[in-house]
Amino acid sequence: MQIGRCLMSVRKTKHEMPEQTPKERIKNFKEVPYGYSKEIAIEEAKRCLQCKNKPCMKGCPVEIDIPGFINCIAQGNFEKAAEVIKAKNNLPAISGRVCPYESQCEGECTLKKIGEPVGIGRLERFIADYERGIGKKPPKKPQSTGKNVAVVGSGPAGLTCAGDLARMGHAVTVFEALHDPGGVLMYGIPEFRLPKAIVKSEVEYVKSLGVEVNYDIVVGKTITVQELMEEYDAVFIGTGAGLPNWLNIPGENLDGVYSANEFLTRVNMMKAYRFPEYDTPVKMGKVVVTFGAGNVAMDCARTALRLGAEKSYILYRRTEAEMPARTEEIEHAKQEGVIFKLLIAPIQFIGDEKGILKEVEYLKMQLGEPDESGRRRPVPIPGSEEKLAVDTALVAIGQSPNPLIPRTMKDLKIGKHGNIITDEDGRTSVPGIFAGGDIASGAATVILAMGAGKKAARAIDAYLKNN
Repeated sequence: MQIGRCLMSVRKTKHEMPEQTPKERIKNFKEVPYGYSKEIAIEEAKRCLQCKNKPCMKGCPVEIDIPGFINCIAQGNFEKAAEVIKAKNNLPAISGRVCPYESQCEGECTLKKIGEPVGIGRLERFIADYERGIGKKPPKKPQSTGKNVAVVGSGPAGLTCAGDLARMGHAVTVFEALHDPGGVLMYGIPEFRLPKAIVKSEVEYVKSLGVEVNYDIVVGKTITVQELMEEYDAVFIGTGAGLPNWLNIPGENLDGVYSANEFLTRVNMMKAYRFPEYDTPVKMGKVVVTFGAGNVAMDCARTALRLGAEKSYILYRRTEAEMPARTEEIEHAKQEGVIFKLLIAPIQFIGDEKGILKEVEYLKMQLGEPDESGRRRPVPIPGSEEKLAVDTALVAIGQSPNPLIPRTMKDLKIGKHGNIITDEDGRTSVPGIFAGGDIASGAATVILAMGAGKKAARAIDAYLKNN
């Protein structure tokens, strides 16, 4: 009954988060939302019912005490809120921006019974940004266990695992193939959604815990996992899903057809988003089409507009109801002028005599019976072929696990999709070797990779105590 009385009196909608107008942001790569002010954050936090059974925590892969940190915000104790979050999450400024909280923690919020859930993600971002503004305070370093761990990859799984292991007292060294840390956080997500400065700040915090990061080392080529095992007591593999999936239709090798992975990497790592300050422009053309409807597809379509495309299309073989992208990302894309052509499946890319893309031919579709994913299967409509003149095509239909390490380790059990097979805590078929994130699960979300890194850290700690 008490919950019922609270529900009747509480505000039914989230407090809006201020953001750039579509007209402004389409001309720059600055972050779209500005974030909550202190006053708005406190008011939003007061919407929380502080449920005794904490249903929101059931949807959090990194196990944050959500009611605990929100209660601190409601009382204006922001530093304590940061302590509560940091007890479980080393990367809150990242997860507060890109976590699909609407289907996880907020999806379990009691307030959904009458309206919108508490803005948990927005509040987490607020606290992370507040703490960064006053200066992050790493916890006191624990006594050393004398054990050392190698972490391969500095993406969300690797950083989470490394940070947690360091807080347990183990010496941790991260091996990163590129010259910047962060993995997909740095090269796979646009600046307007996750600023590079935020990622670098979070990495610096992980390093302050005692984690060492080595760059430009490609494990599987520069050094093998077997060689790491000779020097370290355990190894965690978090190399992600860097192998792009393709449409497998004629013309996919034409000049002007790119994988989303290549496109976003060029924009992010070569700083094309800062052209002309950095002379690394990415060829766009006037008309850009993106295939797919996940968050990566939205990132591609929105980035294309910022790089000067006059028209940016999303072509998707189902309807909006089946789109896997977050609702917020779809709405932002619409606001910015991305054109959605739904129930469309490409047949072929058509080029000119020089091998340069000029058209895409597609079929119209209709939805049939549900497939194994539970979504209705798209079925071609015979004789509905059409063509669209395009300059650039971006294929954003998912990625597969990075194949380098699986190919170079004979004793490691690999799944049919190229993923490293693990148990639920990240243990592989080789004692002392653990894996987590997209390399084990296939392409998933940043927060799920972080959750996998956290579970693996606990399993590695238990392994080290017994060996």
